[in-house]
Amino acid sequence: MMLAKAELNRYNRQMILPELGLKGQEKLKATSVLVIGAGGLGCPVLQYLAAAGVGTIGIVDDDVAELSNLHRQILYNHNDIGQPKAKVASAKLALLNPHVSFTSYYERFTPDNAITICREYDLIMDCSDNFTTRYLVNDTCVNLNKTLIFGSILQFDGQVAVFNHQGGANYRDLYPAPPTENINCIEGGVIGILPGIIGLYMANEAIKLICGIGETLSGKLMTIDALNNIVSIFKIASEKQTVGIKSEAKAVKEIDKATLDQWLLTNQDEVFLVDVREDYEHEENNIGGVNISLYELTNALENIPKNKKLVCYCQTGQRSKMAVQLLIGIYDGEVYSLKGGV
Repeated sequence: MMLAKAELNRYNRQMILPELGLKGQEKLKATSVLVIGAGGLGCPVLQYLAAAGVGTIGIVDDDVAELSNLHRQILYNHNDIGQPKAKVASAKLALLNPHVSFTSYYERFTPDNAITICREYDLIMDCSDNFTTRYLVNDTCVNLNKTLIFGSILQFDGQVAVFNHQGGANYRDLYPAPPTENINCIEGGVIGILPGIIGLYMANEAIKLICGIGETLSGKLMTIDALNNIVSIFKIASEKQTVGIKSEAKAVKEIDKATLDQWLLTNQDEVFLVDVREDYEHEENNIGGVNISLYELTNALENIPKNKKLVCYCQTGQRSKMAVQLLIGIYDGEVYSLKGGV
């Protein structure tokens, strides 16, 4: 797709990158991206993709701007309170880059409209804030064979991944089913900087995928602990994969709370509990044992006895599964993940 003279000037600083060049910029202009959620994650994703020159951007959001949004959703200001985010975002982004076409969907992303909306776009970006939408977005992308860029934030922790890319792992390979409770920023809180960090990583993945450059997070999960400046990348097992960590992922043993309680009641001395959450989470609520963060686990093996049943636990059971995967091959004793967490 040909670029106008004004566009050549606008994008000059990124077009001189040999990895991107004129060809990459033309790919950006020819691509359509759907951003689901115009909140904390959606704001930086939308701003930087629009600034980068993605040709067509769709925005799905049924919410209005609120005062409590403004510490992290910096696309909006005090005058936007009460106004639909999707429509406000489209108007402001059009001022940022008039060469981009925007479509706003001031409606909730539901099973009734998911396929109709998503099929119109080349790349889908999940910037939602609830598990119901995340699973719906994933399943829709699998149905339509669309690449999905995923991000999530809570408190000081963020996650980024690329799902369903060229037959790669999807969201359900990482999290097969929703947790029993929906923990989000309203209940758990979030530092205002975090959605900016995670959103920019998501936008960066989008640009790399569109232009066909660099190494992407396809089949991987990046976790960022902004409080302690810890970045980790985990491989994601996929039912479609025949090599890699699939066998390790299958080896993860889980036990439920009832089984753990029985073990502690009958053979307490044979069980060793490890809370793999952060220390502030452990202090707020725990079921005993020692506290070793997921990010520090492999460096603290000398603190874990090998003659006991090791049970890792966290809030929802997801980080503890990652902990078990990390320990497979480097820990000699029995190790389990507490299903469903605390």
